[in-house]
Amino acid sequence: MTGTSRAIVIDRPGSHRLTTGPRPAPGPGEVLVEVAAAGICMSDREVYDGHRDAAYVRYPVIPGHEWSGTVAAVGDGVDPALAGRKTVAEGFRACGVCERCRYGETSLCGGGYAETGFTEPGAFADHVVVPARLLHPLHDDADLRAAALLEPSAVIAAAVRAGRPRPGERIAVVGAGTLGLLAVQLLAAGSPAELAVVDPREARGQLALGFGATHALSPAEAESAYGSFDLVVETAGAPTTAASSCLLARRGGRVVLTGMFTEGAVGIDPVHLSLSQLEVRSVFGASSGAWADAVRAFGLGLLDPAALITHQFPLERFEEAVALVGGGDPKTGKVLLLP
Repeated sequence: MTGTSRAIVIDRPGSHRLTTGPRPAPGPGEVLVEVAAAGICMSDREVYDGHRDAAYVRYPVIPGHEWSGTVAAVGDGVDPALAGRKTVAEGFRACGVCERCRYGETSLCGGGYAETGFTEPGAFADHVVVPARLLHPLHDDADLRAAALLEPSAVIAAAVRAGRPRPGERIAVVGAGTLGLLAVQLLAAGSPAELAVVDPREARGQLALGFGATHALSPAEAESAYGSFDLVVETAGAPTTAASSCLLARRGGRVVLTGMFTEGAVGIDPVHLSLSQLEVRSVFGASSGAWADAVRAFGLGLLDPAALITHQFPLERFEEAVALVGGGDPKTGKVLLLP
């Protein structure tokens, strides 16, 4: 294969460069994907700032784990019919043979942590190479800008699997960022009796109402609803939201934590946990099954990630783009890089 390919490389925290080199070639069992769009999330900002746990990043790194594109070439042993297909791909490079993988729990792979955009070259680039077994092909008419958000959608699909919502239940989503708004969309499709969203930003709460939430609450207002919800899906990762999510759940209720918490987060009260007989689950990434759920929901129109996109930048403006993420502006939703 000939041609060149550009990529953003973070050599160390706070230091990045835009490189140009030979277009990569897929090896056996791999595909080369021409990137259409790549989302920037707080995990990418943490990589850039140097705040990600050292066990979950390997510098220098090409970031980019939320992405979509078109298969440009296939390696030996890969179905040639994949060439030209629109696609997304799982980020975790699960081994596929350990006990957890055999159970279908690929996000719990015992073969060691490896993930596109953190330990393996990611999609803040013109092209990305991934194992073909991780692909989830899309419909021919799929919106690839919107499809770049299927990675966080898969995380939410994993949370929904863990939470087991049933029609007619009272459900709360804590946080109205990208994960929270995707959660509202997916949970609304299950016909809850009530779907509340809790966020201190009024504008984000109002946005959630347009995605299917029945009402929006500030954290202070939510205190009057403690003990009310069958299922609480936490998406914010703020210092107090794990504890407050458990307080929102009714006795015998279910709580799913998807936010990435940092040291110093307020702990869950073990006395309340035991007396209330709560079921608490956490989600980190998504299994292959959750990815399939998200892609199916996207294809059916149950998820509309495009509505969350507020900014688009070329690779050359990466520094400007990453500065927007986590900047606190309620008008900033999902930020995309378009190679």
